[in-house]
Amino acid sequence: MSVAATVTAPSPAADGTASRRRRRLALVVMSLGVSLIVVDATIVGVLLPQIVEGLGATTDQAEWTTSIYSLVFAALLIPCGRAGDLAGRRRTFVLGTAIFTAASLLAAAAGDAALLIAARALQGLGASLIMPATLATVNAIFTGRERAVAFGIWGSLIGGMAALGPLLGGALAASLGWRWAFAINLPLGLALIAGALTLVPETRQPAERGVDAPGAALATLGLGALVCGLIEGPYYGWWTALRPSSLDLPGWPRGLSPVPLLLALAAALLVALAVVERTRSAAGRPVMLDPALLRIAGFRRGNAVAALISVGELGLLFVLPLFLAGVHGDDPLQISLAVLPLALGAFLAGPFAGRLTERIGPHRVVRLGLAMEVGAVLGLGWTLDAAAGGRDLAPWMLLYGVGLGLASAQLTSVCLAEVPPGRAGQASGIQSTSRQVGAALGIAIVGAVFAAGLGRETAHRLAGTSLSPERQAAVVQELRDSAGTHARELERTPGMRAAAQAAEHGLAAAARQAVLATAAVLALGLAAGMRLRPGPSVPEESAPMTTQKIEV
Repeated sequence: MSVAATVTAPSPAADGTASRRRRRLALVVMSLGVSLIVVDATIVGVLLPQIVEGLGATTDQAEWTTSIYSLVFAALLIPCGRAGDLAGRRRTFVLGTAIFTAASLLAAAAGDAALLIAARALQGLGASLIMPATLATVNAIFTGRERAVAFGIWGSLIGGMAALGPLLGGALAASLGWRWAFAINLPLGLALIAGALTLVPETRQPAERGVDAPGAALATLGLGALVCGLIEGPYYGWWTALRPSSLDLPGWPRGLSPVPLLLALAAALLVALAVVERTRSAAGRPVMLDPALLRIAGFRRGNAVAALISVGELGLLFVLPLFLAGVHGDDPLQISLAVLPLALGAFLAGPFAGRLTERIGPHRVVRLGLAMEVGAVLGLGWTLDAAAGGRDLAPWMLLYGVGLGLASAQLTSVCLAEVPPGRAGQASGIQSTSRQVGAALGIAIVGAVFAAGLGRETAHRLAGTSLSPERQAAVVQELRDSAGTHARELERTPGMRAAAQAAEHGLAAAARQAVLATAAVLALGLAAGMRLRPGPSVPEESAPMTTQKIEV
């Protein structure tokens, strides 16, 4: 998961201002805040089957329910981090938690998929305020060795809670229903707000330069159009329109899908972003994506690896729950138990990664972790068929979790090793954005492969049944629109046993193809990781000191 923006320069005054006990309690509050938003980034995966059934969501709405959170989160991380520098990190944290809590209640009460998607977008806004405020606060109130320990705790919670999210969501959904997985955020959010106001000192850093509003707007719109096009492609058609769309414009050629327009718009906006950022940088104006940072080879490659890791993790957490629910009828708790080995592997790898780094170097640990991820996902693809259940997938999920833990634990330090200390905050924000964009694109890309395979493979298998061509086409359409959950309804329908088996085998084949697509993306990450180098380390003492205002 993400490590957010706005790392401020070291402040020796922090030690004398806030007591050690209060700093540790503040760390607890900040870490719990991170845990809350990380859990909600992954919790939806195991809830999707219940959400699809309960709200009648289509496949593309299911994808948007999962991906819109990461997309909004990614787009707003850097500007929200800068807002925290100006207005105060504790104030920003409290505001973000309040927005996140209110959005969670809206999600719990959602009466249709559109309202749930809107609530998830609002959650992303709250998360984008919370995450950078926690990182900047920890960086401001800790120094020296204590800072390293604090960041270790903060970072380990990100990986661990990302993997535990599905387990917690499954337990709540199985016992109380999927809405309670969102409603539980009300008491948690109120407790965090109280803890922040009581225990966390206010810190801020007066701005030397302003915010890059044009860059933020272009990045938000460009990434939004890109992910929207990728998600809607299988539903509306990549070129030829499969169905009418509200995105169609007056005069739009009949029979042409709106998806090419979205992708062309995304390309134009992202090219404009590159031009605007280069122009502003040359003029000495603030930029959201500093071109000078992207010229640092280690930073550029590390961001590519970070995005590709997120593609793999969120892609798997999108597809596997739909497979287990559609083929085996697993409930959310059973699905979460199937994902649990991933969490265990990530937790086990954490302490081991530090010791291994001392022996072989952080860049080699990242490579080892990526290699384990690729091997594990290939093993999943080899194992996945209609007969495979959660127990059959467990060994590969454990191996994947260990690889994820090794790669994620050291990637940030490798990525930032060559970045000048004065630019560490912006660099951390760019890496965070890379991870979140990778998460959104992972769901879109893997979901597109899954949706296309689901229709194709099921149609092929239904051709051998006694159903009429019209009924076969209707079954395929219902299966695609329900993200595969319609297979269980066919199983319960008299006289549809053959169609149900065809749907289950088609669903398994589509899931296998999506998993293998994930393996291909992770293999690209491994190839990029082979070019990572440890880079020259910059001692903390050499970092320029800037004034931090800390209010007790």
